Amino acid sequence: MLDKIILNISKGYSEVLYNNRKYGVTRVDFNDGKSLKTFAQELGGTDFISFNYYITKKKSYLKPCEMPEEKVRDFLLNCSFIK
Repeated sequence: MLDKIILNISKGYSEVLYNNRKYGVTRVDFNDGKSLKTFAQELGGTDFISFNYYITKKKSYLKPCEMPEEKVRDFLLNCSFIK
């Protein structure tokens, strides 16, 4: 389920609502789309979400950057894209 959500994040810049706050989300792909980096910054606030995602032949890996995986999962499962 998270795989589909992550891969549906628009490349480049988009905006989402999460916990009634707006976040600017940037996605950059590498290695012909086999890895990506996503950074979400709360607009007008201090919160952020950052993770890398790797796709291999056998499995996909979610690697949060300096934060608990639960925070990233909650963000992905509960944000809604607005732009």
